[in-house]
Amino acid sequence: MTRKTRLMRKIEERYRRPLEKLLPEMYNEMGLPQMADEMGVSRSTVWYWLLRYGVNLRKVALASDETLEIIKGR
Repeated sequence: MTRKTRLMRKIEERYRRPLEKLLPEMYNEMGLPQMADEMGVSRSTVWYWLLRYGVNLRKVALASDETLEIIKGR
């Protein structure tokens, strides 16, 4: 487990979730720029946190008649 800065703990308290869970959820819902704005931090800070916690980012392009199913591992 990595040590958390005061800012990280502040964000966790505000959202009542650990960053490890919060970051991928917010990224999927709103993307990086809006996520940074919502948290009140810079985009580079969010990128650093994503890297620090090993959040894997994937981009997928779908045709208009295709769908995507996400299956979360345990």
